[in-house]
Amino acid sequence: MNIGIDKIAFYTPEYVLDLVTLAKARGDEPDKYTIGIGQDEQAVIPNYEDVVTMGANAARQIVNDQERQTIDMVVFATESGIDNSKSSAIYVQKLLQLSEFVRTIELKQACYAGTYGLMQARDYVAAHPDKRVLVIASDIARYGLATAGEVTQGAGAVAMIVATNPRITIINDDSVYMSREVADFWRPVDRTEALVDGHLSTEVYKEMFLTLWQRYKNQTTHVLNDFAGFAFHLPYTKMGKKALDQIMSEADESHQKRLVTNLIASQQFSRHVGNLYTGSVYLSFLSLLSHSKDLNPGEKIAIFSYGSGAEAELYSMTLQPDFRSSIPAESVEKQLSERQHVSVEQYEKIFQSQLLDSHVNVIIPTSQKHQFQFLGWQDGERQYR
Repeated sequence: MNIGIDKIAFYTPEYVLDLVTLAKARGDEPDKYTIGIGQDEQAVIPNYEDVVTMGANAARQIVNDQERQTIDMVVFATESGIDNSKSSAIYVQKLLQLSEFVRTIELKQACYAGTYGLMQARDYVAAHPDKRVLVIASDIARYGLATAGEVTQGAGAVAMIVATNPRITIINDDSVYMSREVADFWRPVDRTEALVDGHLSTEVYKEMFLTLWQRYKNQTTHVLNDFAGFAFHLPYTKMGKKALDQIMSEADESHQKRLVTNLIASQQFSRHVGNLYTGSVYLSFLSLLSHSKDLNPGEKIAIFSYGSGAEAELYSMTLQPDFRSSIPAESVEKQLSERQHVSVEQYEKIFQSQLLDSHVNVIIPTSQKHQFQFLGWQDGERQYR
C-alpha cells in the first residue's frame, strides 16, 4: 500500500523585512546575513496572526468539501502553542468547519514535531486506508530585537494531507532516528523569546545527521547516488549545506553537482521567509520540488528533520508521476511577491505589539484580507474569525 503526501500548502504573514536593511540598521555587513547566514528576507508576523491562523490559512488551501468528509484526524505540530491545555488543532477544526467526529491533537518536540506528526499520520492511514489525515506544522521563530538570533527569525505554516495513493510523494518506511538531551535551544514557559547556544546547536545538528546517515546506509544499503536531492531542516539556509558537505565525497563528481544544484533549489523559499521551526524541513521539500528542473517520478528525496533538545530523523520519499502538477509552486511565489515590505522601525513596533495580556479584554485591529485572523481575548478566551 502506497501512503504519502497527497496535498501540500504553505502560508506566511503578509509583512516582510529586507535583511540588508536590517543589517545596516544593526551596524552589520549585509553579506553576513545574505551570504554567511544565507537569508535575504524575514517574515514579520502581526499581532492578529498566531500559529492557529497561519495553520488554518495554510490548510484552507487544500481542504475542500470532499476532504471534510474524509479527514479523520488533525495533527498540529508547533513549539509556539497558544494554550497549555487546549490544542491548536481544535481551533483549526472549527475554523475549517471540519466534522466533529475527528481527532485533534497538538505535538511538541522543537522543530522535529512536524516529522513525528507526518509519521503518525502515515501509520494511521495504514490502519485506516479510507481515511485521510491533515498534518499542520506552524511556528513563530522569535529571538528578540538586536540579538544574535534576530536574523534567523521567521513565521509560517505548512499543511499536508496524508492519504493512500498520494499524488505528490510516497513516505517510505525506512526511517532512522535518535534522541539525546542537549541544551542547545529551549523556550522556557516564562519567557517570550527562545534561548539558544548557536554553535552547539550547529555541531549537534551536523553530528546527528552524520550518525543517522551511517545508520541509514547500514540498514537500507542505499548510497548517496541513490538520491536526487535532500530536504533539510533549515533554521538558516547554510545549515543544510554544512551537513551535506560532510558526506558529499561519497558521490561521484557529476552527482555532487546535481546534489548541490538541488540543495540550492531547496533553500529558495526559506531564504525569503526565515525559520519555520516545525514547518522548515517541509518548506525545504516544497521549495526543492518547486525549483528543481531535473527531478523525475520514481526518484528518491532524502529528508533530514532536526529538533533541538535534541531529536532527529532521516528517511526518504519517492516522487509520484503527478508531483509537478500537484504542488502549489506558482501560488507560493505569488504569495511571497505580494507581501508588504516594512521598515526596521515598523518591524520593531510590530514585534513588540505581540506582547499581549490575556487578562485584558482587547479587540485587535486586523487586516482587511479574507483570511483567518486572531481577534484578541474576551474573558481570557481567544477569539478568531
